[in-house]
Amino acid sequence: MKMKAAILQYSPEWENKKANEDKIKSLMDSSFSGADILIMPEMTLTGFSMRSSELAEGKDGKSVEFFRYIAEAYQTSVIAGYILKSGKSIYNTLVHVSPQGQVIASYNKIHPFSFSGEDKYYSAGKKTVISEYKGWKIGLSVCYDLRFPELFRQYAKENVDLIINIANWPVPRVHHYTHLLKARAIENLCYVIGVNRVGPDPKSVYNGQSSVYAPLGEEVVTLIDMEQIRTVILDRDLVLNTKTKFPFLNDIKLM
Repeated sequence: MKMKAAILQYSPEWENKKANEDKIKSLMDSSFSGADILIMPEMTLTGFSMRSSELAEGKDGKSVEFFRYIAEAYQTSVIAGYILKSGKSIYNTLVHVSPQGQVIASYNKIHPFSFSGEDKYYSAGKKTVISEYKGWKIGLSVCYDLRFPELFRQYAKENVDLIINIANWPVPRVHHYTHLLKARAIENLCYVIGVNRVGPDPKSVYNGQSSVYAPLGEEVVTLIDMEQIRTVILDRDLVLNTKTKFPFLNDIKLM
């Protein structure tokens, strides 16, 4: 069973949702050739902002409305990020929307990035989330989550086929990003897709390096430092065959 996945790597205008909607639509019109799933960076329409209370929205707010529009207009499922207000809490959230505009899954980032003060402006999510789509089990994560392998071990125990990480991971540590994506693929015997942004924000510079790794850590694609959409074909049979040939996950002792 194969899945066509599209990575959208771009440079968002700082905290300017409308400009970023227009930029994404322009990229889609010029570069999108169809896919089962389209993946965009963390905090897709704002950049990695700590003005969470001003930029937060409800689960049916304008950002999710835009992601629904993209999904329906281009007939693809969409994974993107936004700032969610839920009750008294604010979360750095990933949402998965179907081509029919329905929310399939929503994941709140479990590990706010305390090094940058994210934990002062965002609550920590409480649970892992697996999105099931077209026969694939997809483990969801956001940026800094990638440094905590125990999260992904839980996904491995649930036998996921694909792990997705959306990010705003800056240039000084981007080599950590690509190495950790590869490691998560190797240790969990599944595809891993990481989608990062490019361009500057007020505090950092980003050079993308959005990547896809196969279940044994082979690099499928890594995007260079530019705005682009790249499409790859994922093969679920490769995941199943890899887990059968190398049954390492059966030997986990501490979970």
